[in-house]
Amino acid sequence: MTSTVAVLGATGVYGRHLVPRLAAAGYRVRALVRAPASAAIGAACGAGIHAADIFDAASLRAGLDGCDVAINLATSLPSPIKQGGDSDCNNRLRREGVPIFLEACAAAGVRRVLQQSIAMVHCGGGDSWVDEDTPFVAPPETMVGEAMLAAREMEASVADSRLDWLILRGALFYGPGTGFDDDWFARARAGKLRLPATGADYVSLVHIADMADATVAALARWPSRQHLIVADDAPPRWCDLFGYIAAAVGAAAPESGGPVRFPSFRVSNARARTMLAWSPRYPNHRIGLAR
Repeated sequence: MTSTVAVLGATGVYGRHLVPRLAAAGYRVRALVRAPASAAIGAACGAGIHAADIFDAASLRAGLDGCDVAINLATSLPSPIKQGGDSDCNNRLRREGVPIFLEACAAAGVRRVLQQSIAMVHCGGGDSWVDEDTPFVAPPETMVGEAMLAAREMEASVADSRLDWLILRGALFYGPGTGFDDDWFARARAGKLRLPATGADYVSLVHIADMADATVAALARWPSRQHLIVADDAPPRWCDLFGYIAAAVGAAAPESGGPVRFPSFRVSNARARTMLAWSPRYPNHRIGLAR
């Protein structure tokens, strides 16, 4: 019997890559979105489109009715191509919206929930490799630190729920539609690309196509009640990442002294590889940034 999968936040970049893959894998897909007119990719893939908001329990219950699995991708973060996001709103979405989503799932009879989270909760590891078993390090009192705390609280809400759950902690997204790599290349061409501080910190990346593929694999395998890091195989230092980009466009090596937006994080994808029988098609930034 074919499962029906609801995707909350289906019009975001993650959802736009995920919905076609779910449809191709044979799932019936239901896109739960605030603005149905913006769900063109979902509609083109044959997904059912339902108006729903994470803070509106009634709309969520109606959209989730009859679904077997619910995937929550709802976020409100700015990016180089999306200036409407807001970090405070995103923290509220995680702390207050996710519990509403979970209760709506329970009320609608949804059996399983898959929650998007962030591998950035493992920031602060310095040069060391970290994984799902590494003890949590309290973040600094910064905007990013608050985002990490909100993500941990969101994860706790999911883990404490009565539902069968799975949490995917994605590394920093790049690839088509994310805007990050386009911004990096544009700044390199303009001579404006700067290393965060000295560029010695690590950054863990995941191509958006790999994140979507891992999600489809998670539905097929369903390692129940697990937190899994989804990242590529070789987290670079910022100096290696930005140095590669500058060299690729024939620009001078980027100078140091740029802003540091989050601490170093170097995460391992070993558990996701094993439990999902998945591996990234873009195992490092050099392959993923080829253009």
